[in-house]
Amino acid sequence: MVMAAWKRAGVCLTAAAVVVGLAGCQDGDDEGNKKAGASAKAQTREEAAEVLQAAFKKTSEAKSSKIRMTVQTSGTAAESGTMEMSGVQGWDPAVMDVTMKGSGFAAAGPGTPEQMRMIMLDGVMYVDMGAEQAAEMDGKRWMKMDFKALAEASGDPEAQKQMTGGLENMNQDPAQQLALLLESPSLKHVGPEKVDGVEAQHYKGTLSFKEMIDANTSFDLLSKEERDELVATAEKSGMKGFDTEIWVNEDDLPVKMVVGMTMAQGTMKMTSHFSDYGAKAEVEAPPAGETFDFVQMLEDLESLGAGSAA
Repeated sequence: MVMAAWKRAGVCLTAAAVVVGLAGCQDGDDEGNKKAGASAKAQTREEAAEVLQAAFKKTSEAKSSKIRMTVQTSGTAAESGTMEMSGVQGWDPAVMDVTMKGSGFAAAGPGTPEQMRMIMLDGVMYVDMGAEQAAEMDGKRWMKMDFKALAEASGDPEAQKQMTGGLENMNQDPAQQLALLLESPSLKHVGPEKVDGVEAQHYKGTLSFKEMIDANTSFDLLSKEERDELVATAEKSGMKGFDTEIWVNEDDLPVKMVVGMTMAQGTMKMTSHFSDYGAKAEVEAPPAGETFDFVQMLEDLESLGAGSAA
């Protein structure tokens, strides 16, 4: 039972990391910015950076949007399949309320619902485990996962550092992804395209794993030795880097983002669509009477000698 619970939690945490990590883009000066759809003429790297900086600022100010995402994985590095997510996300502070479905849930074991609703608020994740779970837990269908408590419960200093670092990343302004794209030496303007019926300008760039580590502030928690080891491990696995594409509309707001990762064992592609910027993200935690604490559940089971049960 404990192993099944960990599997389900792993699926949910992976999905959560994807949603939050790719959530948005933003910055720049309104005066003199190049409007994304103003011209079909190819932009220089400097002009492209101005557009993306303007998107950085506008999205930061919006603080929320609706999101629709598809995650596709293939190869032996991860379970092949597709996961879809849709809902609302806010940043500053970081909140979200999304529904997930797809083949990735097969790994979570029998009894897992075909789709899951996931809420994040105040650094805590709540996952709706479905009617079958509720029947087994006296009506408690929401699994509560406090990231800081999970880190402490792991008893592993490295795991704690990674998990708390991930939480810090979740609480950052979602400009992170755009900031990474702006660091790409290969950043370029592809041209005008229509996305979801609106005119937009298409930009793309690639970062090596080392460049991503150097540009991403969430890795500042690691020592130089740990960062070097992380880069070496990624290179050994065949990680070729991160390919990022973004489409910015005439209002200086990103409407689509695609991030691809390739390793020797497989690939992952994440496609996100954004809309309704600035709409209030009214995210509320489930009623306390309908939730059970994941960490407490593990501790209770281990005290009963069930720690190695499947």
